[in-house]
Amino acid sequence: MLKRFIVSILLLAGLVTLSFAADENACKGDPDKWQQIFNGKDLNGWKHVGPGGDTVEDGLIRTHGGMGLLYWTAGKIGNCQIHVVFKMRDENDNSGVFIRIPVEPREEWMPVHYGFEVQIDNHPEKSDEDEYHSTGMLYSLTKPLAKAWKPGPEWNTMEITLDGPRTVVMLNGVKVTDYKDGDPVPDRKFDFEPQHGPRPNFGYMGLQNHSDNDIVFFKEVAIKPLKK
Repeated sequence: MLKRFIVSILLLAGLVTLSFAADENACKGDPDKWQQIFNGKDLNGWKHVGPGGDTVEDGLIRTHGGMGLLYWTAGKIGNCQIHVVFKMRDENDNSGVFIRIPVEPREEWMPVHYGFEVQIDNHPEKSDEDEYHSTGMLYSLTKPLAKAWKPGPEWNTMEITLDGPRTVVMLNGVKVTDYKDGDPVPDRKFDFEPQHGPRPNFGYMGLQNHSDNDIVFFKEVAIKPLKK
């Protein structure tokens, strides 16, 4: 059966309207078993957009330059859990896990403004940003419920739950974000912060490469559907 979808994006006075039909969920399989979508050998099934890039070294995805995005090409996911194990090369580096991207990315800024970035940056204050921009937050939108990040080069485990319009982030076993579409968020402070507005229940996901000075390694990227 042919996959059919309708995507309409209307940008008017900073407001975004997204409408979707017949989204097919690429997050399938046993809800009790993680499906690894990074094979530890190469980037088969992934595609990069924007500056910089990613390589696989010693079984790990390594970011280079940026700002760009490495996204999973198999399709949109929703009602799903995402399991990501990562570490920073230095005591602190910048990256992110993108979710709820409405259409397949062709450049690096559309995912910023129309999806969510689950941030990786333990010390946003060093770039004049606040706690709404710290590891495990929906970048610039949510305030940490707890502090659970580990400095580089220690490994961190992030689990992101996409439950309809609700997004929950667990970092090293601690809940740090619990957001539902439409919850109040702070005003935008910087031009590079995402536009406010609804995000889709089903969307593409990806990993950010931020800059030459921000090197992050990803050891595991896995998904599993939510139990019904």
